[in-house]
Amino acid sequence: MATEHINQLHESEKKWFAVYTLYKREKRVLAALQQKGIDAYLPLLKLTRHYTRKVKKVELPLINCYLFVKIVKEEYLRVLETEEVVSFLKIGKNLISIPEQEINIMKKVVGEQMDIEVQPGLVQKGASVEVIGGQLTGLKGKLHEIKNEKNFSIELERMGYSIFMEIDPKYLKVVETRDPSTPKEKEVGQKTTNWSIKI
Repeated sequence: MATEHINQLHESEKKWFAVYTLYKREKRVLAALQQKGIDAYLPLLKLTRHYTRKVKKVELPLINCYLFVKIVKEEYLRVLETEEVVSFLKIGKNLISIPEQEINIMKKVVGEQMDIEVQPGLVQKGASVEVIGGQLTGLKGKLHEIKNEKNFSIELERMGYSIFMEIDPKYLKVVETRDPSTPKEKEVGQKTTNWSIKI
């Protein structure tokens, strides 16, 4: 018996979906979609690049070749037919919507002044933590030892990407640990081990 594939497009309820574009065409696709009246979002990082004779401010996509559309079912083909759009992001053959929470995480991340790196993959499980300072306040995730004490990651679960950034450990609070004898809430001090966060 053939497997029935999941399609989370809805007739009347707008949902977020990730769209894959040609390389370095994200901004052009965004403009084209907006001209069509499609609700589209491209998370952009504002970076300062230092060259030999000048300093230049640039805006680069948070995730190369991806932007996001909030659409109903009838708008699907209009997006797909847009020039320089390659495809919708699917999990296997399933068209899965992106939770509003993950879109909001990206909006918070690009508004925060910190060094950010995005890479594919998942992070392992660890203690639950919460960000308690800065624009990312309120984000919760899983703690891990990785590169150094200021490096943590937020995983965009549906996207299959982790966002790595530098943040002061004093802005992290452990809200749950594996060891029941350890206090459930404590701030992460400057002399902690290496951490990563998984949302």
